Amino acid sequence: MSDEKKINQWRPFLRLIRETKPPVWILSFAIVLSIVETAVGLMIPLFTQQIVDNIAAGGIEYTFVFLFLGLFFVQALSTGFSLYLLTYIGEYIVRGLRTRIWKKVLALPVSYFDTQETGETVSRLTNDTNIVKSLITRHLVSAVTGVLSMVGAVAILLWLDWQMTVVMLTSVPVMLFVILPIGRKMYRISKSLQGEMAKYTAVLSGVLSEIRLVKMYTSERQEQERGTERTNELFRYGLKEAKLMAILNPLISLAMMLMLVFIIGYGGVRVAAGALTAGELVAFILYLFLIIVPVTQFTSFFAELQKAMGATERIRELLEHEEEEGGKYESAASHKSVLFEEVYFSYPSSSPVLKKVSFVLPANRVTAIVGPSGAGKTTVFSLLERFYQPVEGRILYGEQRIDKLELKQWRQKIGYVSQDSPLMAGSIWENLNYGLPEEAAEKESWASLEAAHVKDFVESLPDKLHTQVGERGIMLSGGQKQRIAIARALLRDPEILLLDEATASLDSQSEKHVQDALAKLMEGRTTVIIAHRFSTITGADQIIVLEEGEVTGSGTHASLYENHLLYRKLADHQMKS
Repeated sequence: MSDEKKINQWRPFLRLIRETKPPVWILSFAIVLSIVETAVGLMIPLFTQQIVDNIAAGGIEYTFVFLFLGLFFVQALSTGFSLYLLTYIGEYIVRGLRTRIWKKVLALPVSYFDTQETGETVSRLTNDTNIVKSLITRHLVSAVTGVLSMVGAVAILLWLDWQMTVVMLTSVPVMLFVILPIGRKMYRISKSLQGEMAKYTAVLSGVLSEIRLVKMYTSERQEQERGTERTNELFRYGLKEAKLMAILNPLISLAMMLMLVFIIGYGGVRVAAGALTAGELVAFILYLFLIIVPVTQFTSFFAELQKAMGATERIRELLEHEEEEGGKYESAASHKSVLFEEVYFSYPSSSPVLKKVSFVLPANRVTAIVGPSGAGKTTVFSLLERFYQPVEGRILYGEQRIDKLELKQWRQKIGYVSQDSPLMAGSIWENLNYGLPEEAAEKESWASLEAAHVKDFVESLPDKLHTQVGERGIMLSGGQKQRIAIARALLRDPEILLLDEATASLDSQSEKHVQDALAKLMEGRTTVIIAHRFSTITGADQIIVLEEGEVTGSGTHASLYENHLLYRKLADHQMKS
């Protein structure tokens, strides 16, 4: 691997760490303490040499012994503080990294989540950041002190006996010749392992989020096989990694043992010849351990570093992904008509969904969109919510293009009630206030529940507004969820109201109550309805018929029933049902 390629591998990792802006003064103090710890550690063998030589000469100075013990105390103290501070830095960096990734995930466009499994994105936040955290908090500390220790030990060994030191250091190029190729393989395996972990997380997330569907369709065996397949892949890559470590660790241990045997044997000969004292040989062996221990730690550090660089590459891919377009203007007008002008749209790798569609959604009026499944009705809502941008054409709000408006302000104009009425895990109160700039007063919350005809139900609950609804609102019935979603829309007080089969989950009695609530909600608002129940749209000011992505008719219910063949068929079929 060329030097330039090695640098290019390091740069993304270092840039990622630098962008978290770790506190420099804490890092500097931790490094100073590490230097103190290493310096004291390098002095200990010299004191040991003096004590051994004094004992061999038949005497010992107790002041010297107490000073020696003091060195151990200083080393322990500086080790503890430096370890804590460096770990603090590591945790600080990972916290900043996770915060940044989470912020980025929330800013990504909906199109990103169409192509990426949820589990893979979760893996970036959990598994990949854990690898970076492990490198910084567990291995980087020992690597920093190990480098200082090795450099100091080699310098002192050259001073004690340069001949023995030079012979000992000849093994370093041999070790590097073995370690570097294995390290490159470790990088490739680690990157693949992270990819497999992301796929495994994706399978788990997908199955657990839809566990009722799995059980209803008795797909446990099928999902077990999918999970087992991913587990076996993780096992396979884990074994590849273990094989490399099984080669690397014994080779380094063997080299260290040979070096130790050589030093003891050759040093014993030099002591016998009078070229070395017994104390100097003991010091030499102790300094050798100050080299051996960091080298063995570097094995783990090097492996973790390869993993971290693979994880960094995947994190950078996410962080560099294009975000939602926020718009250029700070504000927009109010209560204007919405105009679709020659809008053409298709999802990636699919046929066109909307083909040169043009129509007007009049301000403060009710527009219904009808048509067979796949006609493009839901896509119209997605474009209005700016989840996607038209491939061609434009959507205007008054005279302004909606893609030029400030995104948050535009979406705050919109209230959305869908067929499945998603609720977040938490309380009814939290769901009612979800996304509001300020929490509504309790009185207003109860008023919205009453308007949605769900107040009596909430009052009957033991915890009332603070009742937990469970994941995706599973603790409530479909009709209850839908009415709470309508209450949430009422509380939001939107200018544009999007109703996607808003009464689909209700029985006939509840539907009448909610229709009354929706009638109040629609007053003075631009309302767009998607509905299969024609009873909910016959009173609309305008009905637009979509067929295969094209507008084939528009008008009132009476005019369309009289003049539009498809609309009459749909209406007759609904009435027969």
